[in-house]
Amino acid sequence: MLVWCERRAAMPPPSDIVKVAIEWPGANAQLIEIDQKKPLSSIIREVCDGWSLSGSEQFALRYADGPQLYITEQSRGEIKNGTILRLAISPTRAARQLLERIQSHGIDARLEALKELAKLSADPTFATEFINMEGISTLARLVESGTHFGEMLAFTLTAFLELMDHGIVSWDLISLSFIKQIAGYVNQPMVDVSILQRSLAILESMVLNSHSLYHRVAQEITVGQLIAHLQVSNQEIQTYAIALINALFLKAPEDRRQEECTNPLDLQLTEMAITLAQKHLRSIILNHIIRGNRPIKAEMAHQLYVLQVLTFNLLEERMMTKMDPSDQAQRDIIFELRRIAFDGENDPGGTEKRKSMYTKDYKMLGFTNHVNPAMDFTQTPPGMLALDNMLYLAKLHQDTYTRIVLENSSREDKHECPFGRCAIELTRMLCEILQVGELPNEGCNDYHPMFFTHDRAWEEFFCVCIQLLNKTWKEMRATAEDFNKVMQVVREQITRALAMKPSSLDQLKSKLRGLSYSEILRLRQSERMSQDDFQSPPIIELRERIQPEIMELIKQQRLNRLCEGSCFRKVGNRRRQEKFWFCRLSLNHKVLHYGDLEEPPQGEVPFELLTDKIPVSDIKSVVTGKDCPHMKEKSALKQNKEVLELAFSILYDPDEALNFVAPNKYEYCIWTDGLCALLGREMGSDLTRSDLDTLISMEMKLRLLDLENITIPEAPPPIPKEPSTYNFTYNYG
Repeated sequence: MLVWCERRAAMPPPSDIVKVAIEWPGANAQLIEIDQKKPLSSIIREVCDGWSLSGSEQFALRYADGPQLYITEQSRGEIKNGTILRLAISPTRAARQLLERIQSHGIDARLEALKELAKLSADPTFATEFINMEGISTLARLVESGTHFGEMLAFTLTAFLELMDHGIVSWDLISLSFIKQIAGYVNQPMVDVSILQRSLAILESMVLNSHSLYHRVAQEITVGQLIAHLQVSNQEIQTYAIALINALFLKAPEDRRQEECTNPLDLQLTEMAITLAQKHLRSIILNHIIRGNRPIKAEMAHQLYVLQVLTFNLLEERMMTKMDPSDQAQRDIIFELRRIAFDGENDPGGTEKRKSMYTKDYKMLGFTNHVNPAMDFTQTPPGMLALDNMLYLAKLHQDTYTRIVLENSSREDKHECPFGRCAIELTRMLCEILQVGELPNEGCNDYHPMFFTHDRAWEEFFCVCIQLLNKTWKEMRATAEDFNKVMQVVREQITRALAMKPSSLDQLKSKLRGLSYSEILRLRQSERMSQDDFQSPPIIELRERIQPEIMELIKQQRLNRLCEGSCFRKVGNRRRQEKFWFCRLSLNHKVLHYGDLEEPPQGEVPFELLTDKIPVSDIKSVVTGKDCPHMKEKSALKQNKEVLELAFSILYDPDEALNFVAPNKYEYCIWTDGLCALLGREMGSDLTRSDLDTLISMEMKLRLLDLENITIPEAPPPIPKEPSTYNFTYNYG
């Protein structure tokens, strides 16, 4: 009997029972066991009885730490053992009281109410109740009245933004007078920073969430007004301003993006394309942000990347436009290319003679179709974009153009570089490398400073690359049969140079000069040296013996990284007011701790700050990409393939999921590998394969160091025959 009691005492509590502490101001905390099978109202009634409080229906439970969200029947399953809760007035009662207080006559009382409202509005349960009481309309009227200033207005705008962000109410219901008032704060020369931040964020959300509001906002805000906010010292304001420009640019109708104008500073933001190419706006971004005195934060880097992508996407229309061989205006461009190259002003008189000469010239220009070169531009991509690039080179860099054409047209050794064919293929390649036509990736910060240093950055980039191609062709002594091989080398040269993040086009040229054909061969050889060196059977056998040891080393590194933890952005956060959360593995590898953060951490986050946890034993599986619950739900993300590549989810008991979008591919591989290692599954990421190859290669070289310059036989040496007689002795003396 005694043994049975001891075993019973040692058994863990039932999974439906959660032990928590509940606080109430001015009273001792209650330590209770919550039975998850009982209705929440019954639990609240018992708690109220413990403090002799009547009217339990007027109360609710909230978390005491973190965001302090209300607990509902739907969310109660997230309560963990040891959680500290707080008894509070119900969300319905809180919403009613705050709605009355924000309309009171006392300024101090109204300010306190708005401050509390700004904090509570992030709670979806409270937000639903407040919105059902026409709370958003009340806040909108307070803003439209123009009677709120300073802190009071900042808290009002914060609450409005938080409430709208829940997606309960459509942005289309916002009135024109409200938009004008918010735009007025943005257009004012001197306005409080917190008010300006929230105003820019509200306008951005309007544009992203409503097609009709896009037109209204675009009529109220001009580029010149936003440029002033790019010149301030506050990077947060600069980030919000660029985010608004990007939002308007992203939602602009195609025809409006391409419109031209004479005075860009008076442009409404519907007319974006030519504005982004204007020197003034570009130079402001370059001098005040990219080359500013402060390091660029992650969100600013993301906005610069988005601006870069949207700017290059303006090329998509030309890239996908086929040339019409019957269009005389388009054919005149090809005639102009021929004229500049060969100075054909004194044309021969006869039509047949002129046609024959043109055919010869088009062949020397390197077109595939010598008779009708217009046919070379009928394939998309690159379509007419290739012709645009060639004409820019011919007119703006005439000496370079004529040198490339003439030095190749005069060669008779079959090593001439076909300029036309190369320019067309190079344009297609650059479109692929810079992903022209692709949507911006939500988690990418990969912007290139050099594209902000020139008004015609794309065309100048092409001009640099076509000179590189011509140089590489000569270094390889290539012929027409080597065309694809040359293009592969040029692609590698360009991608390696871009990875170094040159800050200007001159620096790009310098990087490319260091990546000659011989250097590319050297890099390729060194990268595959380990594969070439270790192909004999004895070496392969040694490699197989070493591999389990190396895999265990990689596994330990992944688990150590999980113990250090990583910071992730909140999924679906559309505003620049970023929200973060942190996740790390306990040191004994048994529990995953996670919780919200106000800002990215500057070091290790203590376990005490991470209020939520998942036992590793509860994890059922790890899914990635389209199989993740948050990727199935987020149609707003356009199912961007790059976002999908960074998404993964932990599925755990009973039917819950913890969703991630990694900040980059490296963190994605670290976490998916680490989680697979925790579950005893194979680590199959690209990073694991790369690390395995690198570490095995290093270990093999160390072990074989003494065998340098010694040929290792393919098979073990034969065992010698037994001696004919064992009657032999050794004489030592």
